[in-house]
Amino acid sequence: MARRMLKVGVGGDVARSPAVLPRRNRRQAALALDPMPDRIKPCLALLAAKPPEGNDWLLEVKWDGYRLAIHIERGKVRILTRGGHDWTARFPTIAHDALELGLDSAILDGEAVVLDERGASDFGALQRALGGRGGKNSAAGAILYAFDLLYLDGRDLRGLTLDERRDMLTSAIKPHASIRVSEELDADAAEFLKLACTLGLEGIIAKRRDAPYRSGRGGDWLKIKCIQSETFLILGYEPSPAALGGIGSLFLGARRGDALAYVGNVGTGLTATTATALRKQLAGLTIEKPAVPIRKRGMVWVTPVLPAEVAFGGWTKDGNLRHASYKGLREDADTSEVYRVDA
Repeated sequence: MARRMLKVGVGGDVARSPAVLPRRNRRQAALALDPMPDRIKPCLALLAAKPPEGNDWLLEVKWDGYRLAIHIERGKVRILTRGGHDWTARFPTIAHDALELGLDSAILDGEAVVLDERGASDFGALQRALGGRGGKNSAAGAILYAFDLLYLDGRDLRGLTLDERRDMLTSAIKPHASIRVSEELDADAAEFLKLACTLGLEGIIAKRRDAPYRSGRGGDWLKIKCIQSETFLILGYEPSPAALGGIGSLFLGARRGDALAYVGNVGTGLTATTATALRKQLAGLTIEKPAVPIRKRGMVWVTPVLPAEVAFGGWTKDGNLRHASYKGLREDADTSEVYRVDA
């Protein structure tokens, strides 16, 4: 299975019965149609320490990109971010291929990614393709891994079970270069997680097969990570003429109640290009004193508004990040939650 996963971008094949729910034609006026939602807030995965056991859970790769909803309606496409922002123009290939699916109306739920040479998703590569935080570039080479179908041909599918929605999704998605089904993996959850970690992936997702689609983080979906990756706010940076882009390290903060708490710094993962661009953004946010009490001289402190995605290996005893590596900035449109520490 490892070889197959590497070849197809860590996907897999599962023998399933075809969808048994009939598709309805919006042009048949005699049939009552469900109103197409303008926006559906996404179902979010709850972080779990270990994979669940049993056959009640569907397993998928955890993709590392931007969560998107693809709205198709009568020859038009809208691509919405998790926060509801219209990013259709930023994913032109996905928008084009969505129309090629030949669906009268549909809402696909999935993750836009850029794959590396191993077939694994690379968040930094996606960010660079989009021109960085606040950039206006389009990621023409991005791929959408669709993992749910919320609406199809006049029918709201959210009340169906995940298995039923997945059957309809696999029937609706025809092979396209930029739109693929995020495959279900027929494997023991613990073994799948071990393999995903061996391959250097971020982790796996487990979803209740019999659950309807519920917005929010209710526990129907779980994420189990190999390497922790969370969003922190940049508090400031240590300037260094010898470092890439002049940034020696970034100082990071997490939310603690209504305030912020210092959680350590990160210097690994910055490139000359990303560090230079980041320093320009930070230049317009400088303040005299740090937003949280930190005793460190020679620092440039900034208003803590820029959310940085950081991978790390764990926590030290004094509450700092261990083996941290910078991945990129999160967009406001993605509305990624800033990590919270215990009060």
